[in-house]
Amino acid sequence: MLSQPRHFSALVKVKRLPALARAFHNGPSVLRKEEISAPHQVAKDSHLPRIKQDLKIQPRPAKARIPFLSDHKIENDASYRMSGLAQSVGQAIVRVFNIDMDKTRAGPVAGSFYFGECKKQGMFYPNEPLSDTARFYYETLQLPMSFSQWFQITALHYWILSVRMRAMPFKYGRNYQQKLVDRIFRDMELRMSGELGILSNRIIDGYLRDYHTQLLGCVVAYDEGLVTDDITLAAALWRNVFNGDPNADLRHVEALVGYVRQQLYVLNNMSDREFGFGMFTFVPPDQVVRPLTLAQKERLREAAQEKFAGKTMPSERSTLSLDE
Repeated sequence: MLSQPRHFSALVKVKRLPALARAFHNGPSVLRKEEISAPHQVAKDSHLPRIKQDLKIQPRPAKARIPFLSDHKIENDASYRMSGLAQSVGQAIVRVFNIDMDKTRAGPVAGSFYFGECKKQGMFYPNEPLSDTARFYYETLQLPMSFSQWFQITALHYWILSVRMRAMPFKYGRNYQQKLVDRIFRDMELRMSGELGILSNRIIDGYLRDYHTQLLGCVVAYDEGLVTDDITLAAALWRNVFNGDPNADLRHVEALVGYVRQQLYVLNNMSDREFGFGMFTFVPPDQVVRPLTLAQKERLREAAQEKFAGKTMPSERSTLSLDE
């Protein structure tokens, strides 16, 4: 089992993402401009000619398609519901054994829902239309369509979520990170064998080790950008997502910086409990996130408290904060 990235910032107890707040107020962040444009529009405003990235090795095309999450009915069928008897037994077990649901919930929330959120952002299949988010990366930002490029996009979204997970109480945040990173690499292993047709376990293990090393480097680089300024974050995105391409359009890099800052801003304004229950989805790149007023933040907090006041089942218990 691959371990989650470990570095200095994972050891710091973070409250309400103060590093994010500092980074938000430092430098020319996209969110601080008077006229805020969606990341997609920022990238489209560039009129520089496209210079195709020179790939040393041509990407291996997918030969098949495996289920997006799994073939299990709980994940594969959105309409699936447990029987009333099964739910009653489950609730009784949680109540009698006093199960810590904040810890248990990490599996379905981080290991399934948030994993799906990360995976789908840059997902593509041969001879199938791209999703709106995939078009942003492969058409608007003009990134190459390859498995390695998909991994870089997924790693970026993993890091965005991990920033918020590290702001949770340590024992819960660490568990959420571990469930998410385990699922990402398990999925990559299945895709390399089932979709790319790599039959050698030795070769797959080698690729997984390389990708794990890349993930560690991404996390450290993005963390540095988070706590410093947009220039440092842009450099990290250019090295990783844009593969250090010397011909990369800087307007595209700027658009991705704005996209990242928008996601972090939304996460910073979510409580631990809302995030822990899987109530976050990535803001599409064609939408704009505008800074909230104090009154708007208070209304959101009150709405969250009302929502969770109605969650009284044993499996819905939580000690996570609704205020931070």
